[in-house]
Amino acid sequence: MRDMTPDDLGGHSGEEHTLTYFDGFRRKVIVVDREVPFPEGKLIVSRTDPIGIITHANPIFVEMSGYSEQELIGEQHYILRHPDMPAPAFKDLWDTISKGIKWHGYVKNLRKDGAYYWVYATVVPNIRDGQIVGYTSVRRKPSRRKVEEMSALYKTLR
Repeated sequence: MRDMTPDDLGGHSGEEHTLTYFDGFRRKVIVVDREVPFPEGKLIVSRTDPIGIITHANPIFVEMSGYSEQELIGEQHYILRHPDMPAPAFKDLWDTISKGIKWHGYVKNLRKDGAYYWVYATVVPNIRDGQIVGYTSVRRKPSRRKVEEMSALYKTLR
């Protein structure tokens, strides 16, 4: 996973951040204050292995992320982490799914071009013979009211 560059932004300018992920990996991202609306009636679906590496991305996931399928497969799902997302939200997600329990929550994702999109995510552990072998995430369009509520809450948690 490489740092973002101004070339990724498609002519827009943005604010640079350095993110440090749970595994210690650091990455420079550039954020553009532009929301890409979630398409009506569509679902984003992805699957990961047990440590969060993307193994499947449906066409809507590819479209909304701004990455190609080839760029997504084999990358950590945190390639989409927006700096506005507080660490406790992802700690809760991982604490929940690692116990084999389904998780629901609102997530602000960062696109390859620096823009963002909001989702209401459901993450389900894939269990085979009593072992977690990966996770499936299904994202749908969130309500605007909940996006505004979560934006305010996440701001207090950062």
